[in-house]
Amino acid sequence: MNNIETTENIFVHFEKFIPLSETLKSELSKRIKPVEFKKGALVLDANTICTKSYFVNKGILRTYFIKDGKEISEYFSGVAEWVNSPRSFMQRKKDIYYIDAIEHTETYFINVNDLVYLFDNFPEMERYSRLSMGTLFGHFMERIASMRFTSAKERYDHFQRVYADIYHRIPLGMVASYLGITQETLSRIRAEK
Repeated sequence: MNNIETTENIFVHFEKFIPLSETLKSELSKRIKPVEFKKGALVLDANTICTKSYFVNKGILRTYFIKDGKEISEYFSGVAEWVNSPRSFMQRKKDIYYIDAIEHTETYFINVNDLVYLFDNFPEMERYSRLSMGTLFGHFMERIASMRFTSAKERYDHFQRVYADIYHRIPLGMVASYLGITQETLSRIRAEK
C-alpha cells in the first residue's frame, strides 16, 4: 500500500458523508497511516488501551471477547469500515475487546490524539463522526433485537444480510459464536437451506 492509495480510498469514504476541503485532505493525509496484518494476527489485546482506529481496505477484522475461556465474536469489519474498541478508544481505559485478522488484512489507522485534533479544528469531522456512527448504532440495535426476539435461523438469515459481502469468508465457529449458537446447530441451519 502506498500513501497515495491510502488517501484516495479514505477520501472516497469520507466524501460519502461530508465534503472534504483541500486543507482537511492534507491533514488527513498526514495522520492516516497504512498497516497490514497477517491472517490470525492480534490487532488489539484487551489488556491494552485502544489508541488507534483502523479502516479496512482489504480483508476482515473481527472484534471479540473471551468468556469462560471461549472466544465470542461481537462483530466483523470488512472493506470501508472502521474498527476499534469504542469504550477503550474514547475513554482511554482497558475494555473486554480483542481484535484480530480473520485473513490477511490491509488497513489504515488514525491515532486517537490525531482524531481529537481533527475534531477540534474541522467541525465537519464531527458531522462525519455523527453520521457514520449512526449507521453503526443502527446495526447494533438490529443485532440486539435479533438476539432477543428471533430464532437461530432468523439470526443466521440476518447475519447473511448484514455481512452479505463477507459472511462466506468467516469461519463457521466464529459465525456460531456471533449468533449465540453451537456450530452443530449452525450446520443444521445451513443444511436446511
